[in-house]
Amino acid sequence: MGAGFASTDRFLAELRSNHLRPGYVLIGDEIFLYERCRRALLEAYVPADLRDFCLSDIDLAETSIFEALDRAQTPSLMSPFQVLFIRNLKQLYTRGAKKDEFAAIDGYFRSPNPQAVLIFVADHLRIPSDPRRMDMTDKDRYDRIRETLGDHCGIVELARVDESDALRWLLAEAEKQQIKLEQDAARELVDALGADMMLIASEFEKLSLYAGIKKLITLGDVETMVLAAKQRSLYELTDAISSKDKQRALILLDGLLNASDGGEDAAIGHLYMLARTFRQMLVILEKNVRDSRAIWQALWQGFRMPPFAAEDLIRQARRYKSKRELTRALRLIARADLELRSQPPDKKLVLERLVMDLASEPKSTLAELVSHQIQLI
Repeated sequence: MGAGFASTDRFLAELRSNHLRPGYVLIGDEIFLYERCRRALLEAYVPADLRDFCLSDIDLAETSIFEALDRAQTPSLMSPFQVLFIRNLKQLYTRGAKKDEFAAIDGYFRSPNPQAVLIFVADHLRIPSDPRRMDMTDKDRYDRIRETLGDHCGIVELARVDESDALRWLLAEAEKQQIKLEQDAARELVDALGADMMLIASEFEKLSLYAGIKKLITLGDVETMVLAAKQRSLYELTDAISSKDKQRALILLDGLLNASDGGEDAAIGHLYMLARTFRQMLVILEKNVRDSRAIWQALWQGFRMPPFAAEDLIRQARRYKSKRELTRALRLIARADLELRSQPPDKKLVLERLVMDLASEPKSTLAELVSHQIQLI
């Protein structure tokens, strides 16, 4: 795997070799990688029948770090090893210097309990797949954590996974399960879900069950099982946009975001689907498609919509007077995509502004007005 998995792979290697450090910081908000690390720790050190005695989930918003360290230092009478997940690490970096707290942490790690491991969870910051694009506030938080805990703990970066890493994970997972996953199907799944690993893993699990005895997942399977449900609400949104119904479009956008497992972080995936739909409408308009029978000839395999959406999309495409209006829409989407990838403070606001622009009548430029007047003369 690439950079997205590199840090967690190193952590899992230490786990397998039984060379655990006394503490680790899981830093970043990629929930898929967090669950990967947690699951491996529990499998290795937390027997199911001793879970209540050897696993602690501590929230620093409710429990002091002094109490957490005391629990780690105290041997368990019922279990040979303790795993302590310490959440809400940001509590140590707010309101004051916290000198006593960090002194207590230093004291613990000078003589740690060899039968315990502390896992600090710093999910209040985001590490993009390209760390050079990290938000400055998050970078400051990251540096502060390294300065205060880096000498004692292993730092495990839970960075966002880029599309190439997501694709490699999918193909490797399919091979592990002895399922033949077509390259185009894997790429379509990653593209459609915006490299959201939790969504990808969840949808791949459904596809694996769907594959059943045939042990094969095709592009058609992905289009049928994954994209149809996701696109149904998306086509309602593009229907409102093409009707220039701003209020309904904003309500539908809000519903689409709230329904996403990734919330605002699924914004890139929604934007991809929006761009794909407008490209489909552009082809429909260019080739003057008037019924659903002709649409399958106009759109090539891998670029087709679910059958239920064919008539709707033809109707939506024909609301646009010219190809210029649709290419304008694609330019607006491309601009929003660039803005989203530069880590804006509010991704939802970017999408709302895009939907408002898409649902507005395009303003005629001076050049277009002059050209129109010449044609009339």
